Amino acid sequence: MTVHFSSRVDISAPNPIAAAEAQAKAQGIMLGKLNDSNPTRHGLAPALVPSVYTADPRGPRVAREALAAFLSNGSNRADQPDADDLYILSSTSEAYSWLIKLLCNPGDAVLAPKPGYPLIESIARLEGVQTVEYQLQFDGSWFIDTASLAELLDSAHGENIRALVLINPNNPSGSYVKPDERKAIVDLCNSHGIALIADEVFYDYSLEPFAGNARLAGEPGALTFALDGFSKMLAAPHAKVGWIQVSGPAEDVVEAKRRLDVIADDYLPMSDIIADKIPALLEAAPAQTARVQERVRGNLARLHEMLAADPNGLVSVLRAEGGWNVLLRVPSVIDENELVLGFIKRHGLSGQPGYFFDMTSNGYLAISLLPEPEEFEHNVQAVLDEVAALLAS
Repeated sequence: MTVHFSSRVDISAPNPIAAAEAQAKAQGIMLGKLNDSNPTRHGLAPALVPSVYTADPRGPRVAREALAAFLSNGSNRADQPDADDLYILSSTSEAYSWLIKLLCNPGDAVLAPKPGYPLIESIARLEGVQTVEYQLQFDGSWFIDTASLAELLDSAHGENIRALVLINPNNPSGSYVKPDERKAIVDLCNSHGIALIADEVFYDYSLEPFAGNARLAGEPGALTFALDGFSKMLAAPHAKVGWIQVSGPAEDVVEAKRRLDVIADDYLPMSDIIADKIPALLEAAPAQTARVQERVRGNLARLHEMLAADPNGLVSVLRAEGGWNVLLRVPSVIDENELVLGFIKRHGLSGQPGYFFDMTSNGYLAISLLPEPEEFEHNVQAVLDEVAALLAS
């Protein structure tokens, strides 16, 4: 089935002047412009930013080529990315906004996982688009119920669903998309004419993965938009650089990029000043990722030790395959709000209970694996002490 695109993106035939300009560009002819108001072309670039501004909507070509080369060296990719399949922008949050504009008219819907981070629902709402939840199930490990996904797509909701969001690995559950789930989801997307949006910002932080994990970036079987960025890769939330990699059947990819170029052109490309730093940041990425991996894996091991040694045995951790966070299971008789309020009152800590992520039952708490080991042990001990105190009261 053909993928649906939003009617909000104007791709009407260009006027004769624009068509002639495009033809000249294709022939390698550089036209001067009587209305050229780019000051950097006229000797007026500031000393701090001496380069000429070229305004490539997908992001500066040099930066995209450096990014493509970096991604080509990565493992677990379905293909080798090309610079022309990449769009560089300020963040993955902005990428969600662009893609919802690309795929959805107001009133349409996207499928989003639960448990899940509420960002997708918030951005969709800002775009006038609904989210339809699909549940991740837990039975010793997390899995996607693809049969329920199929039922959703075949239901009344399915008529307006334009994209399926996969978080690989999911936040907060930490679960990767398994090979059989991937195949079923790609088949569903093809049969229902919807696109995949694959958020893989936590992909490189494996904790206890299953065999067969692979990125969705480069997926050839369905129109796929893979998201990643420096915020998680470099553990630097202030390094606001994200990117979209487009892949899938050739006809869908051509049409998607034609329309995405309109959106990118309206927003204008990210700052050349920031883009110039991308090659150096990519060079630093492997060492920084390894540094974070060591921290989160070490803290997860210490968490297992502390839970095993706790004489009360009241708290457990759900298996997390990747990411920076894990979900703790506490006795469901404890109210999640009461638990977090107890942290605030008695331990000087706050936290995110399970209902923040739309967990289907009470008794969950998200905990970060990023703190330095001494602080992490303090945080875990606070959870154990507060749970014991609440049950004793």
